[in-house]
Order: sequence, then C-alpha cells, then structure tokens
Amino acid sequence: MSDMQYDRAPGDASSLPDVERGTSSGVLVYTIGLGLAVVLTAMSFWVANTSLLWAGGISLGLTVLAIAQMGVHLVFFLHVTTGPDNTNNVMALVFGVLIVFLVVVGSLVIMADLNDNMMPAAELMDLHMQR
Repeated sequence: MSDMQYDRAPGDASSLPDVERGTSSGVLVYTIGLGLAVVLTAMSFWVANTSLLWAGGISLGLTVLAIAQMGVHLVFFLHVTTGPDNTNNVMALVFGVLIVFLVVVGSLVIMADLNDNMMPAAELMDLHMQR
C-alpha cells in the first residue's frame, strides 16, 4: 500500500501509477457520470412539471440541478481537477465563463437601454394622427 495521495479526477489515468491503471475503472467512471447526468436530467423534468413545489422554488430548483449537472460533466467527463497539472484547463474554463457572463450581461444592459429609449406606442399613435 502506498500513502501517496493523487489529485486527479475520476477516470484520469495519466497520473496513476502502473499498479492502479485499468480500463475497467475508466468505463466505470464514465458509467457513473452518465448515470448521474441522467438522474439529474430526470429530476429537472420532474421539478419543472410537478405541482408539489412552490412556484418560485421551481426556478431555484432548476438552477441548483443545472449547476450540479455542470459539476458532473466537469469532473466525470472533462476531468477538471484542482491539481497543478490542470491549471490551464481551469483557467480556460474560468475565461470561458467570464466571456459568457460578459455577453449575457452586456446583452441585458443593451436591451434595457433600448427599452428605456423606445417611444411608447401612445406617443407614436399621436404623432401619426397629427399628420
């Protein structure tokens, strides 16, 4: 037995010693990830269609399940860990999240500004009647 700890994602075989390598463990990890993804997806459909939850809690429940789904995909399929060998992967992920955040927030700011600057329909009709 070895006392060494390996900082790795489930199924990440690149940092495993020869003793711990195996194809069955990789298939098992992907199968576990698939199972978790299917369960989270089914739960999302259940939350969206149930009447047991408070109406305001449905969006919160879907948000929590979506974040859990992202975590499952990052760990089980993309093998993102906090180890020093995955620094570039984590930085690329953070950069991607930043870009998506900027695009979404920028779009919302632009749409809000356009909404504020649009002429109301009543004033538009008054202008049309004056001609």
